[in-house]
Amino acid sequence: MSLHTEQDIHSLTAEIESLKNPQSLGLSSHLDGLREENAKLKYRLNILKRSLQEERSQCSKTMMNINQRLQEIFGEAIREAWPDLENPPLAVTPNQQAKFGDYQCNSAMAMAQMMKSKGLKVNPREIAEKIQQNIPDNELIEKTEIAGPGFINVHLKRSFVSKLLTNLLLNGVQPPPLERKKKVVVDFSSPNIAKEMHVGHLRSTIIGDSMCRLFEFLGYDVLRLNHVGDWGTQFGMLIAHLQDKFPNYLTVSPPIGDLQAFYKESKKRFDEEEDFKKRAYQCVVKLQSKDPAFIKGWNLICDVSRKEFQKVYNCLDIQIIERGESFYQEKMIAVVKEFEAKGLVEMDEGRKIVFAPGQQIPLTVVKSDGGYTYDTSDLAALRQRLFDEKADIIIYVTDSGQATHFQVVFAAAQMIGWYDPKVTRVEHAGFGVVLGEDKKKFKTRSGDTVRLMDLLDEGLKRSMDKLKEKDRDKVLSTEELTKAQHSVAFGCIKYADLSHNRINDYVFSFDKMLDDRGNTAAYLLYAFTRIRSIARLANIDEVALRKAAETTDVLLQHDKEWKLGKCLMRFPEILQKILDDLLLHTLCDYLYELATTFTEFYDSCYCIEKDRQTGEVVKVNMWRMLLCDATAAIMAKGFDILGINPVSRM
Repeated sequence: MSLHTEQDIHSLTAEIESLKNPQSLGLSSHLDGLREENAKLKYRLNILKRSLQEERSQCSKTMMNINQRLQEIFGEAIREAWPDLENPPLAVTPNQQAKFGDYQCNSAMAMAQMMKSKGLKVNPREIAEKIQQNIPDNELIEKTEIAGPGFINVHLKRSFVSKLLTNLLLNGVQPPPLERKKKVVVDFSSPNIAKEMHVGHLRSTIIGDSMCRLFEFLGYDVLRLNHVGDWGTQFGMLIAHLQDKFPNYLTVSPPIGDLQAFYKESKKRFDEEEDFKKRAYQCVVKLQSKDPAFIKGWNLICDVSRKEFQKVYNCLDIQIIERGESFYQEKMIAVVKEFEAKGLVEMDEGRKIVFAPGQQIPLTVVKSDGGYTYDTSDLAALRQRLFDEKADIIIYVTDSGQATHFQVVFAAAQMIGWYDPKVTRVEHAGFGVVLGEDKKKFKTRSGDTVRLMDLLDEGLKRSMDKLKEKDRDKVLSTEELTKAQHSVAFGCIKYADLSHNRINDYVFSFDKMLDDRGNTAAYLLYAFTRIRSIARLANIDEVALRKAAETTDVLLQHDKEWKLGKCLMRFPEILQKILDDLLLHTLCDYLYELATTFTEFYDSCYCIEKDRQTGEVVKVNMWRMLLCDATAAIMAKGFDILGINPVSRM
């Protein structure tokens, strides 16, 4: 309903604007009739605005993005105040200092600059005053004040934020409504068959999974894809080595225990034995021609790898669909033909290359020996995702070293007309490398790449040591202790990665991750467990909290209550920001801010009052218990998006 109402408002506003200038329409003789029509339209417009207002003030079940709503209000005020200004800048941000208000509209200064460039000299403060005078009636602004050169400070209605909190408590953490359920493809993790998953795959896996969780929570249709390296010349040497080592592999499943060692053995032979090398190339040809015996060998090797990958995915609670390079083999032929048919392929020393506009480096779509490349398979994968999956958003989560490659692939896809970047969002979400505590690339002492399973096992050992250091083994059952161990170990590894800006390199340090002070998962998990225990210690169960949410107003009179209430209601705008820039550290920073804001509130505002002698609960301030409940609900949803699994007791 409200979407149509808003569209009606925009069309009526446009109609009124056109009627304000009858001369341009050649209708000056009908001026009175037009004025009457104008008055009727204004009347209808006001009725529509009022109905939209009422609809909003009743609070839908979803959470409101306050920042977005303020942008709508100020956008309308700016259009009303300066109707002739095209695309005026709109800037609304939370206020950094509470004494100046809750939010701030900073458009006046930028508008003054814009007007100056058009030869109009207007004082920013005058602009701010005119905006302020045109702020429409709305449900959430208590008052506005102009400060400094033209900042408009906004004070929110506490009663309205209280209603939003009640809505959150009654309906749970619900995402803002989507105009349309878009299809999202996220390509992440993507290890290579026959090689161990290493610490670089850890970043792609954790970041990609969290992005998927965010899109899923917001209501998108998400396809999680694992673009594994399961095709190519290396399979020739692996199958040749398999034939020699396990000649009866077609009838008896070969006991390949250590695939990494198996890969190294075959690579050594490939580099040193000429006959073996020739046979390896023959095996590649047989595999590409789909010879059943060779396909069986290929499948055996892939299956051993899959089992190893799945151990990692089970630890980290990752859901992902495997769709490796082999899936696109047939599709590559069609892609090359399509580029050739449109005259976009050039020959270069036997290679077939494609130059995309604005790019220095060409794509090699066919090698001089007739084989295909990563460029070809990535083009085929992108085409399949656009046309078969009908994706609206495609995100590739790989290290930043591949940024140029994807830039060229995307440019070529746009050149051939596969997608329009204004309509379809195709993006490379790159990330920096993992460093050791010596600030060099993260390696083992012997200089090898760190195996991911070894790293996760080390995390489990360290988290158990940490729990025992806190004497948790004395109060928790064996089952509770194991759950806490897994929660802390994998939660800390994920959070350490996600809490850093993904674009930067980050230093991997178990000591820092497991520290329960500062912005770490250990601190947040303990804080969350503590918040959840407040109601339990006061003997208030979920039924009582639910009843209280239905009957008790969430009072926000104390400064710390108000600060916490506002912080809780910023959750939707935090998610919107991440949706725009795909930087998940913003959510980690927010959760840390929420936990510290809660601590300030809990230290200043008694939720439960106890008898000093007996320790018995003598009074429960129920509206404050509801604030505890709302904080736990938002933190739980934040953890869920980060892929962290908190436990009830720690």
